[in-house]
Amino acid sequence: MLLLGLTGSIATGKSTVSALLSRPPYSLPIVDADLIARQVVEPGTAGYHAIVRHFQPTTPDLLLPESTPKGPPLNRPALGRRVFGGGDERERDRKVLNGIVHPAVRREMYKQMVWAYLKGHWAVVLDVPLLFESGWERYCGTIMVVGVTDPKIQMRRLMDRDSHLTEEDARNRVSSQGDVREKAERCLRRGPGRGVVVWNDGGKEELEREVARVMEQVRRGSPRWWGVLLWVVPPLAAAAAAVSWWKMKRVQREWEEEKKKAK
Repeated sequence: MLLLGLTGSIATGKSTVSALLSRPPYSLPIVDADLIARQVVEPGTAGYHAIVRHFQPTTPDLLLPESTPKGPPLNRPALGRRVFGGGDERERDRKVLNGIVHPAVRREMYKQMVWAYLKGHWAVVLDVPLLFESGWERYCGTIMVVGVTDPKIQMRRLMDRDSHLTEEDARNRVSSQGDVREKAERCLRRGPGRGVVVWNDGGKEELEREVARVMEQVRRGSPRWWGVLLWVVPPLAAAAAAVSWWKMKRVQREWEEEKKKAK
């Protein structure tokens, strides 16, 4: 089974591409890290209690006024203002939040990937906004980046979507997820079929054509017969996964070394 990593940056259209891949003619299972991240911090969960313990003393509006049987939900805009943006304090708080959420998200993602394999899917989409930053890159046989050529497009789409954001808030959120054009370059370094980029500067119809174009490349690199063979012979699937992991880890290391030298 192919692990197809889907990433991008905020307001580039990644969620729209994820929805397209979940429907015919692709009909792929989606492991949505954002959705899982919301689920693991719902009231009553261990993640929720850890966030409240750490952030509530310094964030009075951390919790919403309305309540559920298990407690009031998190005020996500307030938490976002606490962790997004520059400065040492925000960076420390962002690391604390990631340390709470990421391990719980990984456990649930592993469960969903195993279930997709057992059901015989030829590929599963790992929808992870910070795929490169979180280390998931090496586990993916193919990575698809959804990008835009101009950061102003991100800013406009984000503020249209989330009307409560100021221009500064939008700028902080865009910058916190890194330059999507650099992610696209990093993706393409993986080689043909291993890294593909969907450019989403236009409308929905243009995006659908872009998705069809790149999925044709992905399909050529992972034909159906190969997926069936890996499903029928689990030891072969394990061996193929190990080889892919080693190759992609090498690509990741080479990229990181180049960036260090550039600095």
